[in-house]
Amino acid sequence: MNAQLEPLSGKEIEERLRELPGWSAEGDLLRRSYRFHGHFPAVAMVIHIAQIQEELGHHAELTLGYNQLAVAVNTHSIGGRITHLDVGLAGRIEEIAAAHGAR
Repeated sequence: MNAQLEPLSGKEIEERLRELPGWSAEGDLLRRSYRFHGHFPAVAMVIHIAQIQEELGHHAELTLGYNQLAVAVNTHSIGGRITHLDVGLAGRIEEIAAAHGAR
């Protein structure tokens, strides 16, 4: 199996979360919620995330509210477990969040 697709252990997930402030593991999902100063910045971040997801070939569940965005990610192809792919996507999302005014 590709190392990127191997499920992470609980300890590995904990270690990776130290590098992802605001993210948490809930069951077999990595989750993070963001707040914005309005609707347009939230929508802009969704579009930016969509570009990253297409680049990586890995997609999160995005839930858009007026000034909020919830992100949940796991790897469906291995039964919905958390893998290196999920941590990588979360990291890329975190890198762009501040530029969109996310808090």
